[in-house]
Amino acid sequence: MTDPWQECMEHCVEVAKQAGKVIREALQGDIAVMHKSSQVDLVTETDQRVEQLIISSIKAKFPAHSFIGEESVAAGAPSALTDDPTWIIDPIDGTTNFVHRFPFVSVSIGFTVKKEIEFGVVYSCIEDKMYTARRGKGAFCNGVPIKVSGQEDLSRCLVLTELGFKEDPQRFDTMMANLRRILAIPVHGIRSPGSAAVNMCLVASGSADAYYHQGIHCWDMAGGAAVLTEAGGVIVDISGGPFDLMSRRLIAASSGAVARSLASHLTQFHVGRDDTDGS
Repeated sequence: MTDPWQECMEHCVEVAKQAGKVIREALQGDIAVMHKSSQVDLVTETDQRVEQLIISSIKAKFPAHSFIGEESVAAGAPSALTDDPTWIIDPIDGTTNFVHRFPFVSVSIGFTVKKEIEFGVVYSCIEDKMYTARRGKGAFCNGVPIKVSGQEDLSRCLVLTELGFKEDPQRFDTMMANLRRILAIPVHGIRSPGSAAVNMCLVASGSADAYYHQGIHCWDMAGGAAVLTEAGGVIVDISGGPFDLMSRRLIAASSGAVARSLASHLTQFHVGRDDTDGS
């Protein structure tokens, strides 16, 4: 039986390459920075241009498909995951990195059918690393198979997360307390590369052992989630329960044991969902 989504994945890789080229070219000039919800929530003309490039290219080839794109949602488009074939797009995952020319900047695209992730593509375009994964067919970086470290002892892990200003002081205090609690286990260290999709791919390739985050979005997670799971990793909710793509929170780990152990050390805070109006 032929794979009905293989053509979609092949097109996804090509459009990610095109998007990466636009991003690299933009880094050679001045970057005009705008703000969304706060002074630290950045967006650039390149984010918007790249998303338009990706969506227009895919629509031309697959006009019946649905889309959830970061910049489209910011402009008022709905963020609802249905059973339809759906492309979930982050045109520049790591916009703050892009603005500062910090080299972890990725194009992240996930593809779902009946709310299940069928494939994911993450192109870390400054590094020129193309991560790909198709459900049931493994994960790859530049065509070479990758796999997680398999580490099962949290105290021997390198852990990834992301740090940012929180206007709610309780959220900020909880975020900092979680860092302190994990460091006190102790773990080998905590790193913050600045791109959720790259973080998941680093765990997928065995360069780190776990990644956790509260407050991200489905477009941050969809592409990397495919790569991580196909590389043998585990994704769960911050609580340790089942992963929910629209929940805005996750733990990605090298093993179930690490995921469960990390969950037991984390305090949750409310972040809302991508498929509701609440925040």
